[in-house]
Formats: sequence, C-alpha cells, structure tokens
Amino acid sequence: MERRLYTARLARKLLLSDPQQCYHLEFTIEDLDDFPFESGQFVSMVAPDQKGKQQTRAYSIASAQRSNHFDLCVNRVQGGFFSNLLCDLEQGQTVKFHGPHGHFVLRSPLTQSIFIATGTGVAPMRSFVQRLFPESGEDRSEGRSIWLVYGTRHETELYYRSYFEKVAAERPNFHYLTTLSRADQTWTGSRGYVQDLVARIVEQNPCCAPQPEPPKEGATFGAYAYICGLNEMVAANRERLTSLGWHRKQVIFERYD
Repeated sequence: MERRLYTARLARKLLLSDPQQCYHLEFTIEDLDDFPFESGQFVSMVAPDQKGKQQTRAYSIASAQRSNHFDLCVNRVQGGFFSNLLCDLEQGQTVKFHGPHGHFVLRSPLTQSIFIATGTGVAPMRSFVQRLFPESGEDRSEGRSIWLVYGTRHETELYYRSYFEKVAAERPNFHYLTTLSRADQTWTGSRGYVQDLVARIVEQNPCCAPQPEPPKEGATFGAYAYICGLNEMVAANRERLTSLGWHRKQVIFERYD
C-alpha cells in the first residue's frame, strides 16, 4: 500500500554545532492543519537523488506535537544524500515526507524514566521532555523522576543544552546529566561513557532498583530506560542495565547506524 506523502516547508533553521554541522530544522506541513503524533516517533523524508532514484531516510521528530509543525535535528554526513539535502535547505524550501511512524514512545502509565542518548539521538528525548514539561499548560510528568543522560565526545556536541538546563532549573523532578568521552582540560563535568553515568543513577536511587521479574499482566515496571543512538551505545547500556538486575523489557530502545 502506497503511503501518502505530505509537503513540509522549512520555517526556521538554526546551526546547533559548527564543528559537527548539526542543524535544528523547523517545518510547517502545507497539506495539514494538524499533525498528530506521539513523542518519540519519526518521519520518513522522501526525495529523488541525482539519478532520479527515490531515496527515503527516517528522522526522529525533535519536538512535541504542535498543530501542523515538527522539528528535526540533523547532522551533516560526508557523502550522505539526505543529510546534505536537509542541511542545505533554505527557509521556504520544501521536502516530501510520510509518517508518523515508530513505537519508541513513553509507556503508559508514566513511570520513573531514564532517557539515554548520544549525538542526534537526543531528538526524541527533546520530544519527550517537551511533552512532559511544556512551557505553557499542564505539567504531564505526574511528579515522576525523569533523568536525561546525554553523552558525546566534545562540549560543542551537547545539542539543545541551554533548553535542557532551563527545564532542569525550573522542574525539580527533571535531571539533566551530561558526560564527555573526549573532553578538553576546560571541561569540569563528568567524563566517560553514558552507561557509567546511568549505572550511578540506578545504584543511587531506590525508585530505579532492580526489578528482575516482570509485573503482573497489564501492569508496568517501576522504571523504564529509553535509549536512542548508535548501535554500540545502545547495546552497552542494555547490557549494563541488565547486569544491574533490570529486566530486558524495562529497556526501550531505538538505534541507528
């Protein structure tokens, strides 16, 4: 069955990191007045390449639902057809897409949650945070403790840092933790890999204690981890959490290479 294509027009473009050529892109959908989706889902961008062959690339939505708009977080990749197409878009230009798709969404009812990301894997986490802690309107976090653990190599790659720091300063149950694997001498924060920081959270917070047996049918675990990033990082965090006693079904993930 052929998927319906929509037209997204670039409304705003921000450079998040010059060294990584990472862009924040805000789109308005011309064909729709409303674009319902769940935070954590993705859209598939569609365009013909230089030979006329249609190419498709999936990108996690980097914003919560807001009428007919959505945001993306895109790194320029050398030789990458779609990453270069999107990063080179100018305000007012359009691109086709279909969606939303995916099952990387928050489990219901909401529990204590650890969001774990590296690189542009922070995109669905931004969507989660915007959904749970809207700037205006009702707080949807239900008082649950929410941790965002964001790991990358260099400080210049901490995308959306000021936004997450602002939410953490305003919402006592949201905790924004970062770690760098290749930090320079000026960095005073945590160093190392995300799985080590995640392990400390689990070990220091009773609400994240091991729950090796699944709850009764229809119930949820007391805590969940949501992981998005490259396959190696996802695997490392899944292994660390299960080694700490977490059940594999407590670990929800989306990976890309």
